[in-house]
Amino acid sequence: MRILVTGTAGFIGFHLARRLLRDGHEVTGIDGLTPYYDVTLKHRRHAMLRECARFTCNEFMLEDAQALNNAFTQCRPELVIHLAAQAGVRYSIENLDSYVSANLVGSYNVLEQVRQHGVPHFMIASTSSVYGANRELPFTESQRCDHPLSLYAATKKATEELAHSYSHIWKIPVTAFRFFTVYGPWGRPDMALFRFTASTLAGMPIDVYNHGRMERDFTYIDDLVEAVRLLSAKPPLRAGESDPGASPVAPYRVVNIGNSQPVSLMTFIRAIEKALGRPCICNYLPMQPGDMPRTWADCSALMALTGFRPATSVQDGVAAFVAWYRDYYGIPAIA
Repeated sequence: MRILVTGTAGFIGFHLARRLLRDGHEVTGIDGLTPYYDVTLKHRRHAMLRECARFTCNEFMLEDAQALNNAFTQCRPELVIHLAAQAGVRYSIENLDSYVSANLVGSYNVLEQVRQHGVPHFMIASTSSVYGANRELPFTESQRCDHPLSLYAATKKATEELAHSYSHIWKIPVTAFRFFTVYGPWGRPDMALFRFTASTLAGMPIDVYNHGRMERDFTYIDDLVEAVRLLSAKPPLRAGESDPGASPVAPYRVVNIGNSQPVSLMTFIRAIEKALGRPCICNYLPMQPGDMPRTWADCSALMALTGFRPATSVQDGVAAFVAWYRDYYGIPAIA
């Protein structure tokens, strides 16, 4: 199959593209290589993907509509998976322009190309952050998401709504998947696991917000990739399908992807300490603006559609990340 993936130099896009290539697909990747974090890491990911002859690499911003049209015309995709976005809850408070440009304008440009090229299935990445101020747990796809707590969440919810409108008007099958705190090897340096690992190995303290009284539904990267891969073969074909996230008026559905097991932040830190073989020095701080105190995914829809449910434990996932981190940065394990 010919598949176009945006964000292939990013954490999730890299892992997904690598899996699709291993499955024998032709993958066209697009990434703007923005300096939000260490661009060297992004170049390394793309370099690894380039080792496969079935990977076509494009490096430009999605705001460049002409370059995007050229990539679509050359690829003629049978499936588009849109992962590229400006990420980060806290960063969005200081740099809103980049979120409006990448997440709204960029996503609009992708949708236009999907419409013009008649793509049979469009998949768009969303986030658990869209659940915002909802207090009913676990989060289910049928819940309203009208009270985002961060500007990042607001732009991601807006892209969901934009995709729904395209699906309704032009009958484009759309799957929006909301993922919950994804982590693993080749992860983002701005995420807690990367920062906590780097700081602890350097003997530096880590900032623990809300005094550690937080819970996250941590999802290992391989589980997320498997879920997306399986969902790609299940496009919504008509409006009003029976799953909780299905639209009553469009061939559109929303699907949660998470472990369905909230883990406390302090338990997560203990797993890091175990994998590193040394304690973390915790600097306890108040809650940050825009943060959610707890996330928890109801993944019954994912299970019903695919027969798959993420299940990698935090202990195993953190250990895999730490092993990768030591190897990537040449840091030997403690004997």
